[in-house]
Amino acid sequence: MGIKRLIGPAVGLLALLAVAFTVAPLAAPTPVSQAQGATRIVVDARGMEVTVPAQPKRIVALSEADLDSLLALGVKPVGTVQGRGQTGTPRYLGDRAAGIPIVGAINAPNIEAVLAAQPDLILAGNLADEQILAQLRLIAPTVVTFQTGEHWRTIFQRVAETVGKTAEAQAVLQAYEARLAEVRASLGERANAEVSIVRWNAQGPVYMLPGAFSSTVIADLGLRRPAHQQSGTGTGHSPTLSLEMLDLLDADWIFVGTLAPEGEAVAAMTQVMNTPAFQQLNSVKEGHITLVDGSLWSSAIGPIAAMAILDDVEKALGSR
Repeated sequence: MGIKRLIGPAVGLLALLAVAFTVAPLAAPTPVSQAQGATRIVVDARGMEVTVPAQPKRIVALSEADLDSLLALGVKPVGTVQGRGQTGTPRYLGDRAAGIPIVGAINAPNIEAVLAAQPDLILAGNLADEQILAQLRLIAPTVVTFQTGEHWRTIFQRVAETVGKTAEAQAVLQAYEARLAEVRASLGERANAEVSIVRWNAQGPVYMLPGAFSSTVIADLGLRRPAHQQSGTGTGHSPTLSLEMLDLLDADWIFVGTLAPEGEAVAAMTQVMNTPAFQQLNSVKEGHITLVDGSLWSSAIGPIAAMAILDDVEKALGSR
């Protein structure tokens, strides 16, 4: 992706830090309360206690969930990672994320870029590589904010607690519940519709499992998934489906997209959509298929993403 993953020994990072601090003589150590402000202890997603700034000013967000959560709380990080399958921040975030420097890819931060961002707090998402985490901890307090499978509300509240924005988080969640009620009311006779959520990759289509983020938002609305899509476990997606298995995508309504707005996946999707096998799906014949941002519907996590999915559903299924 054009960003080098640095996982060398911690001594390499120490050398970088040594160079950075030899530019000018160091002043005598100042107590933390004066130099960096007050601190407090938070418990991360793995149960580890981490001492963090009470009011962090320069946060690096190393996952899509961390970035979405921070922006929802009104905090713009000084560095973040590429959205999955993208070269920049997740496109659904638009201007909210404009100008945030990219410091690596998901689960592969560029240590030099993180160091250059001069963070006072690092949100590491669900990063599990202990060697990388050790290097990050040499730069700034590092908090693992979630474990795979946790609900997005839990992740959001943990991020809010870490950055001292719990009151703001409560307001965001209340706004989500209010919007949820609005969209649910707009569905009318489609309130019990079966919905299929599809990501199209270059190799072919997959459908998102019931535990995936977008599936939980759909469930909040009271919409259902087709019976044949309810058996998988986890937060990911099904295996890639062949042309002979396209009927597994069918439902009352299909939401389908690709991670990137152009490229091999888009070409593959367009080609298959023009085949008789795809055109014979009931949802396609009824015109009940909606093209969406696949990065939003199949990779994102967080309250901004949840609100955006509600908007997509209302446009497609809501009363007009």
